Amino acid sequence: MPKSLHSKRHLMIAAALAEQRRSKGLSQAQVAKALGRHQPFVANIESGQRRLDLVELLELAEILDLDVLALVKHVMDS
Repeated sequence: MPKSLHSKRHLMIAAALAEQRRSKGLSQAQVAKALGRHQPFVANIESGQRRLDLVELLELAEILDLDVLALVKHVMDS
């Protein structure tokens, strides 16, 4: 199995997170603060430089009011 970092699916998730953050009018710094992290953490996720584990994805989705199940279905169907 090839590494998932920079895969099509990984980049789709990163793009969806960035789009949702922007649609909520939040900055990367605001999201990072809500996570208890620094802004580069969010920037690295959105740029595809950092992979998320499931717990991190769920925490981020809660902050962004993102439907994780819909996101996963979209990624799986693509």
